[in-house]
Amino acid sequence: MDKKYSGSCLCGSVRFEIEGNFDSFYLCHCKHCQKDTGSAHAANLFSESAILTWCKGENYVKTYNLPNTLHSKSFCLNCGSALPNKSEKSGFIVVPAGSLDSTLNVRPNAHLFVSSKASWEHHLDSIPSFEKLPSKSNKNI
Repeated sequence: MDKKYSGSCLCGSVRFEIEGNFDSFYLCHCKHCQKDTGSAHAANLFSESAILTWCKGENYVKTYNLPNTLHSKSFCLNCGSALPNKSEKSGFIVVPAGSLDSTLNVRPNAHLFVSSKASWEHHLDSIPSFEKLPSKSNKNI
């Protein structure tokens, strides 16, 4: 049975549903994904068969296709949140995992482009972790 997922942007201007199954879930460390997320990697789900339906705010969705690549990014024009897109070049629906409001009960399949990892992304399990924003008095930050 196909699953149904719902998602939205940070400001709530855009809402969407994904109906179907995901084929893969990758953490991509390529330079393009680092630039478009502003982070160490993108966490994207891929599906060749799922159906993307915009429930609200489709007019706020902008898609940028990086010339001469398969890389594209959709985002909310109001808040900039990453949103799903249907890649015409690859045929996949690409869904940023963090854009989902539904619980996702799958783990990533793999890390991609690990040779492009950010220089600061190594050995992160050895730094302190906090449940919330630490206080100014904490000397570890």
